[in-house]
Amino acid sequence: MRKLLSLATLLPLSTLWAAEEAATEAAADVAEKVLTLDVGNTAWVLTATALVMFMTPAGLALFYGGMSRSKNLLNTIAMSVMGYIVAAVVWVVAGYTLAFGTDIGGVIGFDSLFLSGIKVTDLWATGSIPVLLFVAFQMTFAGITVALASGAIIERLKFSTWIVFAAIWILAVYAPIAHWVWGGGFLSKLGVLDFAGGTVVHINAGVAGLVVALMLGKRADYGKAMFPSSVTLTVLGASMLWFGWFGFNAGSELGADGIAASAFLVTNTAAAVAALAWMIIEYITYKKFTLLGIASGIVAGLVAITPAAGFVDTSASLIIGAVAGIVAFYGVNGLKKALKYDDSLDAFGIHGVAGIWGALATGIFANPEVNELGKGLLYGNADQVMIQIEGIVVTIIYTAIATAIVFKIASILTGGARVSSDAESQGLDEVEHGEKAFNLR
Repeated sequence: MRKLLSLATLLPLSTLWAAEEAATEAAADVAEKVLTLDVGNTAWVLTATALVMFMTPAGLALFYGGMSRSKNLLNTIAMSVMGYIVAAVVWVVAGYTLAFGTDIGGVIGFDSLFLSGIKVTDLWATGSIPVLLFVAFQMTFAGITVALASGAIIERLKFSTWIVFAAIWILAVYAPIAHWVWGGGFLSKLGVLDFAGGTVVHINAGVAGLVVALMLGKRADYGKAMFPSSVTLTVLGASMLWFGWFGFNAGSELGADGIAASAFLVTNTAAAVAALAWMIIEYITYKKFTLLGIASGIVAGLVAITPAAGFVDTSASLIIGAVAGIVAFYGVNGLKKALKYDDSLDAFGIHGVAGIWGALATGIFANPEVNELGKGLLYGNADQVMIQIEGIVVTIIYTAIATAIVFKIASILTGGARVSSDAESQGLDEVEHGEKAFNLR
């Protein structure tokens, strides 16, 4: 009887010990997973970083370059290329720490300059990729954002002013907004959803481009027929952007998993549907199926799906893409004509307008079955729409004011921002660079 009692006493104890031992092992496994670099995730984000880099000096440069007039083709390409170059330097000096350093009051980040203190063995917060890889990935976003803004101001801006503007703008405008949304700032705490850059990239760039275009003034021959130098280059550039955008959106998951796969698919779907929507509305309006319109529709769909890519399913991406093609078409062919501003290559008409729609759509269609971090209006969270609107409004107001200040500073530092009327008439390829895009003999 005593033996039975002792066994009965020991059995619960042994079970408890076993449970504690199992819990300790599980905790150790979790800690090991968190602190161990994931080769698959790292390989994917390395690839995604290369894809996003390709978007700016290749995809965007050709997309914008082909739409400009032949006498300004090289200058337009140079602005995209230089935007990336400037970002690559400024980001490692100070941009990264301002965007992703230790949060200061929800407004800005800061740890140290020149990436000091970051070791090659340090892992990002996800625990599966190196911090230095995250730095590089985010640097490509800064580069394309400032380059996107250049589309509104080509054919009349001094190249020296552009270089100075790009450097200051990344630090004073892009980095703070990136911190607010992605770096632990007040918009992220508010609950703003932006998977890959609806507010941080597209609304930011679109508004910045519009503000500088208004300050710089219209081109001297604005209103006259201006034909693109090469629709072929523009379509090629749009295709390169589409290709790179898979890294842009699916890469923003920072891992090779189901959400990344979903982001990849909805990105492709939205782009295709937006191109169809633009083509149809353009045919109804002008009775033509233009390749320039199709290329613009592709980009509008890519822009709109960007903030939603990691939160919505494929059915939502069909709607987001279709609406993006329509609203961006009217942003280019209606809004600009009505307000008579000279947004040269429709940086605001496409990126600003479609970016605003995409940010709103994220608040409507975010599906917790896709990503538990996002729950939109259609899934019982009406507040998310209002939160998205707050994020949009804050971004527009800050970008507009800060961009105006930065542009004024850049203009003063370079002795004026606008090229002479003779230079504008001759073309900036020869005046600013001493080269021609094509030497046909």
